[in-house]
Amino acid sequence: MRLALYLCSKKGPHGHLWRGKHKLLKEVTPKDRSNLLLDYAREEQNMFYLRHPYLTSEQSHGHALALNKKVQWIENFRKIRTTYKDHFTMEMQYSHLKVKDAWE
Repeated sequence: MRLALYLCSKKGPHGHLWRGKHKLLKEVTPKDRSNLLLDYAREEQNMFYLRHPYLTSEQSHGHALALNKKVQWIENFRKIRTTYKDHFTMEMQYSHLKVKDAWE
């Protein structure tokens, strides 16, 4: 009875708990603020690295040619394309159902 009184006396939001006009709002904690500041710092560091890359566009042009990446990719593609699987029949697929040859 006391639990029912407590639950009935407690006022909550109308409808969904976390959405809408009468929603409950979570308190902002110092940990949330510090996490947000760390996220902003990380984002700023990423933007710095994007604005000032390690290599210039002239230095990075044609770097894959020295590594022979395209040649390796073509060789892998040809190797994959020329390897075929064995032929597969329906008898092979349903062979596990064939327990014994004799009927009854």
